[in-house]
Amino acid sequence: MSSQILVNVRPNMTRVAYVENKELTDFKIDKKQSPTLVGSIYRGKVIRVLPGMQAAFIDMGLQRSGFLYVGDILENILANEEYMSSHDEEEEAAEESNLPKVTDTHDTPFKRNYIKTPIQDLLKEGQSLLVQVAKDPLGTKGARVTTQISLPGRSVVYMPQVEHIGVSRRIEDESERDRLRKLIEELNPGGGIIVRTAGEKADAADLDLDLKYLKLVWDEVQKNYQKKKSVGLVYSDLDVELRALRDLLNDDVDRVIVDDKKAYRKISSFLGQFMPKFKRRLELYKDKQPLFDTYDIDIEISRSLQRKVWLKSGGYIVVDEAEALVVVDVNTGRYVGKRDLEDTILKTNLEAVKEITHQLRIRNSGGIIILDLIDMENPLHREKVLNQLEIELKKDRARTAIISMSDLGLVEMTRKRTRPSLVSTLCEPCPYCEGKAYVKQKATVANEIFRSIERELVLSPELGKDLTISCNSLVAEWMYEREGEMLDHIEGLLGHPLTIDAEPQFHVEEYEVRRPN
Repeated sequence: MSSQILVNVRPNMTRVAYVENKELTDFKIDKKQSPTLVGSIYRGKVIRVLPGMQAAFIDMGLQRSGFLYVGDILENILANEEYMSSHDEEEEAAEESNLPKVTDTHDTPFKRNYIKTPIQDLLKEGQSLLVQVAKDPLGTKGARVTTQISLPGRSVVYMPQVEHIGVSRRIEDESERDRLRKLIEELNPGGGIIVRTAGEKADAADLDLDLKYLKLVWDEVQKNYQKKKSVGLVYSDLDVELRALRDLLNDDVDRVIVDDKKAYRKISSFLGQFMPKFKRRLELYKDKQPLFDTYDIDIEISRSLQRKVWLKSGGYIVVDEAEALVVVDVNTGRYVGKRDLEDTILKTNLEAVKEITHQLRIRNSGGIIILDLIDMENPLHREKVLNQLEIELKKDRARTAIISMSDLGLVEMTRKRTRPSLVSTLCEPCPYCEGKAYVKQKATVANEIFRSIERELVLSPELGKDLTISCNSLVAEWMYEREGEMLDHIEGLLGHPLTIDAEPQFHVEEYEVRRPN
């Protein structure tokens, strides 16, 4: 398996692509003006406690206040033995996604059986506390924060405030899991330790080096917190290119290609210090053609910004993204199959789930996801498609869970979301449709104008005869060409021809019914 990590650096942003067998499988982007906050640690101040929501707003010196759920407060996490002993999925999320370990309840305040102490008994307004960003601001929501600090390294995640040892569930060999646990216990580092997937086959020296570095980071965090008298940043995680190498670089990656000399030197120093065996795989890209063009990355990104994505067979999927929900619709399109309808539907659905999981990773879609597969009559076909979906989701570094598949072929699933999606990062709501994704038909606007005229005539019969209409030129053209009968009716009410001013600069939905001065 041939894989490359491509690092494209420009003054205004840095982009990192993970390419596996010539296919883009992971993509990260960090804009200089709006970098990710996930992993950053702040001195915060409680500005409002909401007992009814069991949450609090935290001032961190950012544009919007952070949001702290009661289940993400360290005292409750430590008090809940059931949570600590059974929450392996959270360990996996912290291990694989470089996230603090927080309760994920799909944006509901908390799970009641997790709560030990109400938030009003834990926090008070004006109180200072150390918090870490678990989720970037999304839509109208501020950053989600936690008081349990997690510091990710190359081989382990260090949680200095708890006593807990875990091993990534993606390390399946039981003997290797036992070996790693024993090594951590022998090192006796203190605090909570989760061995990451990258820590598989690591020796004691590798783990010890990682832990010593993370302990130094924690000491620095504590010092900075004590020195800082006001709210603000205490510790910032690595730059996106270094984070990507820390989390993605493994033996399967044969080349790390960077197109910027300064970034090349920084990455070279980082690899030399923390991952020396990979240093020889680092290359400085010198060709005139842009790096991402050489590997067709920009084409793939553009494809992932489209609502409709075509499949190789001729079928297609349609992806609609809302703030907390993603819906994917599967269609046969131009694909007519070869044998029978059921076979055509099965092949389309099997191809679709591969593309859907690929798109979810590239788009960084998260939250609740509904897959509207083509309805399958055969139960065996449903099971086959569902199994294929599970296989494809195993490739995803973010935590996913398939909830159910209905008789109509609807699959409900979730995907852990911590950062804004690709669409929300690179796009903004359309200023024309104002984010609705549609505009009114010209006929609809024309009828609204006619009804407005009729209302004016009812309210002010003596002024109605001098009304003037201003509207978009396309709407004016529509009324003259398609609404002749209605125009005759209106002009009969007015007693004279209707005056319509065509305004090309008007929005298609915009119009004015003007009375005489």
